[in-house]
Amino acid sequence: MSGSGAPTASLPADDPTGLQSFAVLLRRMNSEFNRIAQEFAQAQGLHLTDMQALIAILDADSDPEAGGEPMTPGRLRGQLNLTSGAVTACLDRLERAGHIRRVRDAGDRRVVHLHYADAARGLARDYFRPLARSTDAARGRFSPEELEVVVRFLAEMNAELGLLRRDPG
Repeated sequence: MSGSGAPTASLPADDPTGLQSFAVLLRRMNSEFNRIAQEFAQAQGLHLTDMQALIAILDADSDPEAGGEPMTPGRLRGQLNLTSGAVTACLDRLERAGHIRRVRDAGDRRVVHLHYADAARGLARDYFRPLARSTDAARGRFSPEELEVVVRFLAEMNAELGLLRRDPG
């Protein structure tokens, strides 16, 4: 359903749905997402690792593997493959900049939950609004059935990438 006149990415003519085409398109999309995230990080005086941490904290509530639990420093350490010192430095920067709050668990005061600060959430929402509009525009060029396939593919890719993170062999 790409008859809207919108530009489409060029694919290798010999196999537009082959592995090479997927690799090229996923790399291009990843590069664009990274560029946007890096620009936001620079505008906020943050490191790219800080952005990865913010995304992990934001996504923690919707992660079914996490059981809907808020992010903790230990889980963040494992997810980002950082040392405990690097996680602490990252969280200190994010807290000083007003992006996150550390909250002790009421049932076990040793456990610290990480939450995206409301003001920072609004700032990020405003910054990434053009990306949301672009995403919605691209989605609008597909039928609901096509979008179901896209969502299924993205979910499967995320599952496969998660397996690689847990077992690089």
